[in-house]
Amino acid sequence: MLKIECIHHVAVLTSPELYLESKLFYTDILGFTIVLETFRESRNSYKLDLALNGRYQIELFSFPDHVERASFPESKGLRHLAFGVKELETGRNWLIQNNVRVEELRTDNLTGKQFVFFYDPNGQPLEIYQL
Repeated sequence: MLKIECIHHVAVLTSPELYLESKLFYTDILGFTIVLETFRESRNSYKLDLALNGRYQIELFSFPDHVERASFPESKGLRHLAFGVKELETGRNWLIQNNVRVEELRTDNLTGKQFVFFYDPNGQPLEIYQL
């Protein structure tokens, strides 16, 4: 039987043109730390390993031959990535102050918790969810 212990990482793709902006977004705005940054010459792409609270969480890849999402945001596969926060309003205000595209607050009608969607430089939908 397969016994999964944890989610090891989530891979996020960016275009080469938005790699630096994406790198700064995930580090300076969202607070991830860089574990390792590698340029893979054979693929002409970067792989950036990012950690949150000392745990490995996101791999940011730049691919020169990327394709855009088929539809937004309801394409098959990963819909969005959600981060848990204790202070939702503070987090939302921080994103707005840093010129991140942020939607209005919503309330989960199943849990009563608030959440808000926002977008990385590539338009990838992300969410912060009240813990």
